[in-house]
Amino acid sequence: MTLRQVQLGSGPVVGAQGLGCMGMSEFYGPTDQDEARRTLEHALARGVTLFDTADIYGSGANEEFLAPFVNANREQVVLATKFGLVRKAEDPNYRGFRGDAAYVRAAAEASLRRLDIDVIDLYYMHRRDVTVPIEETVGAMAELVAEGKVRHLGLSEVTGAELRAAHAVHPIAALQSEWSVFNRDVENTAVPAAKELGVALVPYSPLGRGFLTGAFANTAELSDGDFRRNFPQYSGENAASNAELLAPLREVAQRHDATLAQVALAWLYAQQDGLAVVPIPGTRRRTRLDENLGGADLALTAADLELLEPISAKVAGTRYADMSFTSAGRE
Repeated sequence: MTLRQVQLGSGPVVGAQGLGCMGMSEFYGPTDQDEARRTLEHALARGVTLFDTADIYGSGANEEFLAPFVNANREQVVLATKFGLVRKAEDPNYRGFRGDAAYVRAAAEASLRRLDIDVIDLYYMHRRDVTVPIEETVGAMAELVAEGKVRHLGLSEVTGAELRAAHAVHPIAALQSEWSVFNRDVENTAVPAAKELGVALVPYSPLGRGFLTGAFANTAELSDGDFRRNFPQYSGENAASNAELLAPLREVAQRHDATLAQVALAWLYAQQDGLAVVPIPGTRRRTRLDENLGGADLALTAADLELLEPISAKVAGTRYADMSFTSAGRE
């Protein structure tokens, strides 16, 4: 299978499905690094060209892990990384936000060093620092473009109004936000703004962090170090209630001889009316990568979409325990 090509707004042309690389370094329990490297190579061979990381993943370790692969395939790989979330070594649970101009520049320089590259293909503001005008943050990002250190700009978890304000400073190629058949907050204002401005959507967690695939039914099943234990939708009574919502996905999957993951991804591709959509499901295994790519070719019927439409309104629990990590409070 050859992935079709999609242009990210005014930005690069990429395969219609990207690869989220976060779990190769942290958050989802132990990783087989050799298999993760083979997965990167396999993804590229299958037509995946957008590889997504961030400076916070493994506190820089994920960028360092990707560096040899990126450099060995520099002409083919579109490398996306992010800034704006801050950690503290002395407090593993701390998460802060920074978007001041000085920090933007320092973060970009640090990412360039870890990745061992001269230019970042797509540079995202990972989260909005509400203490800093978005015009300042994006203005600093635009300076990096002018200097040749960044090619294209992206945002993550912003409202439609924030996207418009940012786009007025410098063209935004892509908006990366959580979007799935379970979680559709992004449709409130950001998706309409993206359509209006010609900005592509890059959905993260399109498979509900694995929950939509049936890989686990409750976070109690996960290892102690798995950060998904912190997500309300997949824990306790919420998880039990939400697991029942997978029934329509199973019905659609049976109709098409497909998997739950493929149906969930196909649902996102079905949202492309006037909008470029490039999901970035994360995986560390080649078999799961191949399964996910099958979702790019699965065409759902109107009846399928009608069956899936009510799911999100029934989901119990919030996306994050602390919703300041999202744009929801700023809508």
